[in-house]
Order: sequence, then structure tokens, then C-alpha cells
Amino acid sequence: MKPAKGNPKPRPRAGVKNEQVLAERVAAAMMARDRFSQWMGMTIVDIRPRTATVRMTVRAEMVNGFGVAHGGVVYSLADSALAFACNTHGKVTMAINNTISYPAAVHVGDVLTAIAESDGETRRLGYYRVTVKNQKDELVSAFTGTVYKTKNEHLKSADTTEKLADKSAKAAMPAPAADAKGAK
Repeated sequence: MKPAKGNPKPRPRAGVKNEQVLAERVAAAMMARDRFSQWMGMTIVDIRPRTATVRMTVRAEMVNGFGVAHGGVVYSLADSALAFACNTHGKVTMAINNTISYPAAVHVGDVLTAIAESDGETRRLGYYRVTVKNQKDELVSAFTGTVYKTKNEHLKSADTTEKLADKSAKAAMPAPAADAKGAK
């Protein structure tokens, strides 16, 4: 049967291999520029299209006044896993809404693993679930995120993104303090 006039022949979807290569390249480029995730000690353990596994170890400086890891540490791990997972398709994508619960405390030395997986998507929105477990396979966080997919390509925008990040960092730096000896 011939396609009707004016209806283009559907193009085959990119193969799984190509999607996997894209996911790996995007995640590597993101991590190379993600100073915060690096500072937190996060490593990408596994990356697949719309799925990411990220791991980190809780350090002493991450503990709050109650002697347990600050909730922001666990949130940051879940948020980074979300970011790596939702950007694997190659479009610059960012969170617009996240929720988190903490069913168990996290302690110094705990090895946390966050697994982010897609629950579905529309043309512009994606819905993700992130579970964070400790080294005993105990659930320490349940996180959900809604993300917005822009039209910008990740690998094409890497240089622009880096230049903007450098400009933002310079703009955010405080002015040097006046030299006490030189001030009159």
C-alpha cells in the first residue's frame, strides 16, 4: 500500500544503540561541567536512556546539628540523578517541580545510591521517580520530579553553556575587600 499523497513516509526511530551512545555522551558532558556534583563526590554508576544511577558517600561535613546527614545532601543526590536521567535524550531539560520524603535517617559513611527513572512524558514535560537507598538497601528517600524539555540541544550548546556558567560565576564573585593599609 502506498502512503497517501502529502503524508511523508515515517522515519524509523533511532536505534537503542544510538540512544545509549547519546545518553552516555550527554551524561559525560554534564558531569564534566557539574562542579557541585563533583564536590559532593557523586559518580554516575549507570546511565541509560531516561534512567540514571548515581552514587555518593556521606562525609562528616554533611551532617546537621542532629548528627544525621542534612536533608539537602540527600535531596541534592536525588536531584542530580534526576538531571542526568532526564537529559539523556539530548535536549536541555530542567526540573520545574520536585517533592521528596525521608523515611529513614542517613549517617556519616553511608553509601547512597539514587536511581532515577522516567514514569512518562509529553512533548515538553517529563515525569520521573527517584529512589535513594543506603548500602543496606534501605530506602532513605522517595523523590518525584517534573521536568521541562527545552528545544536546545545538549551537545551543541555545551560551549555556550560553559561560557554562560563562567560569566555567571564571575558576576557572582564578591568584589575584593579594600586593603586596610591602603584605606584612609
